[in-house]
Amino acid sequence: MLELLTSPEAWIAFATLTALELVLGIDNIIFISILVDKLPRERREFARRLGLFMAMFMRVALLLVLAWIVGLVEPLFTVFGWPVSGRDLILIFGGLFLIWKSTSEIHESFEGAASPKTASAVKTGFAAVILQIMVLDIVFSLDSIITAVGMVDDVRVMIAAVVSSVALMMLFAGPIGNFVSEHPTIKMLALSFLVAIGVLLIAEGFGNHVPKGYIYFAMAFSVTVEILNIRLRKATERHAKARSGSSTGESNAG
Repeated sequence: MLELLTSPEAWIAFATLTALELVLGIDNIIFISILVDKLPRERREFARRLGLFMAMFMRVALLLVLAWIVGLVEPLFTVFGWPVSGRDLILIFGGLFLIWKSTSEIHESFEGAASPKTASAVKTGFAAVILQIMVLDIVFSLDSIITAVGMVDDVRVMIAAVVSSVALMMLFAGPIGNFVSEHPTIKMLALSFLVAIGVLLIAEGFGNHVPKGYIYFAMAFSVTVEILNIRLRKATERHAKARSGSSTGESNAG
């Protein structure tokens, strides 16, 4: 253990894997934030932390059964000459679930915008939200752990990186969730990218690897542009109010 603590290679691997886990956890944070938004405000923070804790528990549990993880990539059967593994099935069904859930949320957002009563009336039960988070935690955890196994050999470094990354996620999940909740356009962007990530998971399940970096870069760029639009709208509203106030003062003086 002392050799591990004093090894520069171990610390470099820990820092690299922690950063990677954070990047891979962005979609998990967004999904959790959107789901807990359907709960009463006083229960959202607890549900968010519980969802991230379960994600950490699942990642650590998967790391402790690495032999099973390795076995998941072995073909179970073939379809038209294409070998299908347990990992492929999890990614395909997880991607389908993510697409279905995201499109359902988009549809519900439009229905809610058309009928405010419907939006206020639709409340999901706490257990249902946690169950949906658990389903996606399995998919995201599997993807994350397989990546970690390919990068680092020492399980202790992997577990330390997973715990550290989830702790950082818990620190930032609240502000991210509140920001997504308060800005409908950001929420719509997030849901659209979750659909894209679902398609990515299905493609991965069918053996077509697409680097997630493209999706994350597009997401970061789009969110940056939308944040600039939000600031522009606020500035325009302030100027309009200022002009309205000055014109009202002039008319009163006249």
